[in-house]
Amino acid sequence: MPHEMITFISDYGYTAIFILVFSQEIGIPNPVPNELVLLLSGYLSFKGVLFFPAIILTAVAADITGTSLLYFTFYFFGKYILSNKPRWLPVSTKRINKLGVKIGSGRLWVIFLCRITPFIRGYTSVISGLLQIKPGLFMPVAFLSAATWSTVCIITGRLLAPHLFSGV
Repeated sequence: MPHEMITFISDYGYTAIFILVFSQEIGIPNPVPNELVLLLSGYLSFKGVLFFPAIILTAVAADITGTSLLYFTFYFFGKYILSNKPRWLPVSTKRINKLGVKIGSGRLWVIFLCRITPFIRGYTSVISGLLQIKPGLFMPVAFLSAATWSTVCIITGRLLAPHLFSGV
């Protein structure tokens, strides 16, 4: 991991964590994946730079905020967006429908599994919104998956810190 990223998160702390996790949740590519950001945050809690429970709260808040934004955008405006989809959009309607069948078939446990799987996390919120899965069903699963995913990454970083970042 670049030393600059360690310095950035050390200097800006919880704000940096929130911005990096939130921006990736809404689809803005980051130079460093969220998993590494959270591993590094766990390391910084091990070193005493950041407070462990505050890191978890920040990461979960950023995740659920980004997920909610995507979900509600596609819940309310998804049909319009798909019917007026620009040609440059890299995801085809066929691929969205294929993911929709997978997510829609099992509902809650499939949504949970997809939300803790890297690379398809954001698509899960989009598809759930497009499938009109009720907010009362989606939001608790989104919160549980955000808490699980964030906590596991941060704890892993904290536990493996002496081994992963020994040269930092």
